[in-house]
Amino acid sequence: MPVRIVTDSACDLPQALADELGISIVPLSIRFGGEEFIDRRDLTVAEFWQRSRASAVIPETAAPSPGSFEVAYRSLLADGATSIVVVALSGELSATKQSAELAARSVADDIAVTVIDSRSVTIGQGMIAVAAARAARDGADQATVVALVESLAARTQVWAALDTLENLKKSGRIGNAKALMASVLSIKPIIEVRGGRVEEGGKQRTRTKAVAFLVDKVRSEIASRGSIDNLAVVHASTADVDALVAQLKTIYSGPIVVGDIGAVIGSHSGIGAIGVVFQVPA
Repeated sequence: MPVRIVTDSACDLPQALADELGISIVPLSIRFGGEEFIDRRDLTVAEFWQRSRASAVIPETAAPSPGSFEVAYRSLLADGATSIVVVALSGELSATKQSAELAARSVADDIAVTVIDSRSVTIGQGMIAVAAARAARDGADQATVVALVESLAARTQVWAALDTLENLKKSGRIGNAKALMASVLSIKPIIEVRGGRVEEGGKQRTRTKAVAFLVDKVRSEIASRGSIDNLAVVHASTADVDALVAQLKTIYSGPIVVGDIGAVIGSHSGIGAIGVVFQVPA
């Protein structure tokens, strides 16, 4: 594959799928107070959630350095890549895209690197990278892959049900009043990623109703658009993920990728989050 795909660890892709498609994942870092860890290298998903449960502080995240991206680019160059397409975490939420762009300038004399804002998070970003890698594997050139990624960035939907707004409140991504009200009323908030930002998508009174909302969202999109592509489920150490997948299989005939919400997104979503991702037709 002369065109190679790079993304970052906010993608929440299963490692086996990334390895199968030759997707390079540049890790962000995670801080618990004074301790810092490199995502996926120093801290597995299970270890992150175990530490989160025991920690009195909300973990913080930091973008990869430009140097981390440059190492990935040069490794792919040495492996025979002739160009690289980067599918980056939403620029509205992180400086990760900026780091990828700085690194692209550093290697510009050696290899062409195009950095694209996925305008998405978690496995929404990941499934864009998967589609790009499959296109590259099938022989698409860089311009074709870039066009595909840009198209998918506008057509990828991410919907999730949260168990708590506490992490979003402490990370500054939602106001104290909303978080307090949701806690008092035992509301299960629904969030949507729109234009690269996390937006309020609704609320449900119970976990069961929140999960049913996600199924209904997929069902309604299929009914209104005729089809959807690349359906995936992502979750933060939840017990009901298999039940959600089983319900989705009754309305969607294609394969469903299941990913774990890792340290980067989990630091903001909190434990118990569960979501669906899909791409609508152009």
